[in-house]
Amino acid sequence: MLRTLLRASASHLVALLVASTLVVSTSSAALAQQMRLLRDAEIENTIRTFVTPVLQAAGLNPNTVTIYLVEDPRLNAFATTNQRMFLNSGFLTATDGPGEVIGVLAHEAGHIAGGHLSRMRDEVAGAQMTSLAAALLGIGAALLTGDPRAASAGSVIGGDIALKNFLQYSQSQEQAADQAAITYLRGAHYNPEGLVEFMRKLDGQRVLNAIRQDPYLSTHPMTDSRIRFLEREVAQSPYKDKPWPPEWLEMFERMKAKLIGYLEAPAAVARAYPASDDSLPARYARAISTYRNSSFADALVQVEALIAERPQDPFFQELKGQILLESGKVAEAEGAYGKAVELLPGEPQLRLQLALVQIQTNSPATDQAALENLTKVLAREPGDASAWRLSAIANGRLGNEGMAAMSLAEYNFARGEWRDARGQAEKAMTLLTEHSTGWLRAADIAAVAERNQDRADKR
Repeated sequence: MLRTLLRASASHLVALLVASTLVVSTSSAALAQQMRLLRDAEIENTIRTFVTPVLQAAGLNPNTVTIYLVEDPRLNAFATTNQRMFLNSGFLTATDGPGEVIGVLAHEAGHIAGGHLSRMRDEVAGAQMTSLAAALLGIGAALLTGDPRAASAGSVIGGDIALKNFLQYSQSQEQAADQAAITYLRGAHYNPEGLVEFMRKLDGQRVLNAIRQDPYLSTHPMTDSRIRFLEREVAQSPYKDKPWPPEWLEMFERMKAKLIGYLEAPAAVARAYPASDDSLPARYARAISTYRNSSFADALVQVEALIAERPQDPFFQELKGQILLESGKVAEAEGAYGKAVELLPGEPQLRLQLALVQIQTNSPATDQAALENLTKVLAREPGDASAWRLSAIANGRLGNEGMAAMSLAEYNFARGEWRDARGQAEKAMTLLTEHSTGWLRAADIAAVAERNQDRADKR
């Protein structure tokens, strides 16, 4: 299920981007700027499948590179410090095959592996704290929305020079990332044609004014020399005519169909996937769009047809579970989500949705089952605030007051709510056995949250 996370506050985005210990006060009116992050097991699985060999070829550990999906229709993708990549939904739906997605990810991997972003951390450390908060707010907004005007707003307060240093991608770095991308694609035995095809798309926009250009051009300026270089490299690649696996082509088409089905209006979905299109991705998009417009009975018929065709597909079961849940059929939804987890037991987002349904069932047995699922989710994704919130509910119902407080401490910590995190952590310490694992973690949260809150209060 495509899940929109709670909007991330700008203070969090700043810390995310520059990987520093700075935390900007969330009380500032300017920090009301927010972004929308999406989670979806199928889309994440698709992207990971595509990019893992590239990351390995780049000498990066795929487990330490975090990829975020941003709900934004504009075409943009970028890397930031601490091995993070951001992909706009608009970027994914604008691509025409797995090669274009993989090519851009390879380019961004080049920025990460080449250390092109590390200077951000150094500049943050050396900046004056009196102007840094406002400057970083502009940087966060610009990088995460792809809108350079947001950076300009921050520069009025924080200093134009600092912002330019943060935002400037030199031509040498872009060329180095292109070269690295070609190297990584060759190392992964991938066809590099998608990269140059995507760059040609962008090259056609250079005549547009800054407002009409896609944001990708703001941080990845195109030149004729870059295009010519990529064309030469593609021509020389031993893999230039290598086809993509048929299953990857379907994964790509399903990813696009899912994004369009969830995020676009029904009319737009109908234009992209008319009733005459009987392909599986088209039927998937229409089923999702039907569900999103609350026609649950019709959507269920459509997804059941998909399941009949692909009974071992966990993501069709997931969609069925979501439709049943939102139509009030909680017990049936639990069965569908349970089947999805059975088919793909290692996927934490599916377990999270199953736990949510089990919590809604509201019985000791299902609360315990939910807690067991949440434990597995958090073992894989310890920073998932939604999982900690559900863990607090389950523990509270089961009488585990210390762990309920501990879960709420983790929940608030993950959201950057330092005062609440500290309060719940200190409560947990009074309820848990001293020096136990939970008690020690609560003590750590309380100490870190106190320091972060003190910094925020001083600003």
